[in-house]
Amino acid sequence: MLQFLNSQNILILAALATLLTGISTGIGALVIFAASNVSKKCMDAWLGSAAGIMLAATSFSLIVPAIEYGGGGVKGSSICLAGILLGGFFLIFADKFFPDPNLMLNSMGEQNESINGFKTIFNPRLRKTWLFILAITIHNFPEGLAVGVGFGNGDIKNGITLAIAIGLQNLPEGLAVALPLLREGYTKWKAFLIALATGLVEPIGGLLGAGLVQISRPFLPLSMAFAAGAMIYVISHEIIPETHSEHSHSKLATIALMIGFVIMMFLDNSLG
Repeated sequence: MLQFLNSQNILILAALATLLTGISTGIGALVIFAASNVSKKCMDAWLGSAAGIMLAATSFSLIVPAIEYGGGGVKGSSICLAGILLGGFFLIFADKFFPDPNLMLNSMGEQNESINGFKTIFNPRLRKTWLFILAITIHNFPEGLAVGVGFGNGDIKNGITLAIAIGLQNLPEGLAVALPLLREGYTKWKAFLIALATGLVEPIGGLLGAGLVQISRPFLPLSMAFAAGAMIYVISHEIIPETHSEHSHSKLATIALMIGFVIMMFLDNSLG
């Protein structure tokens, strides 16, 4: 199978893989058709395992190869260090202009608080819901970028591993988008389609990542490290805090994170 995929166009593979990871957001939202109420305990366990899966994929499919492609030793580690910091600070900078998903999610129940000066005809809670959706959509871009870079270096196994990890992470994310919309009176179909749409920015990031690496191979280690830094930021700033907020099941989420990490570590190092 890997031999067949290695013979295909890298850009097409990256586009298809990130399209599937984006669609997985919609797949996660399908849960609302079976049950419109999902317990906080279940969501925390789901998000915790997703964080562990993403963390393992970032470590073994982005950081380790980035050091190797950068020349190893001090040189490779220095390139990787710079790239990780650049990726993380890039999202910190972006967050100054866009709403924080955690603040949106944790304050869904509040009725009378303005957000970043935004004014709309919608009621305050609905406005927060849509700002949360906007934030999720924007933060899906670096996930697509990571998969694209993974494919762009020609290592199909890396690209597939990252796509699996991010696809699994997108499942609870899709549900997290759909549930607030249901609470605001949207039909299940509308909530599902909106959740699906939030993931469809990932192919854009995927094509950009794969294209840049194809054009300029010397930037490969820096690009991989940049994507890793962005992923680490998403994991630490968005997923983990949501499982450790008030009324969360933090211990369960931590156990789920460890289980997700070791499962992805095993898959990443045994595939191909």
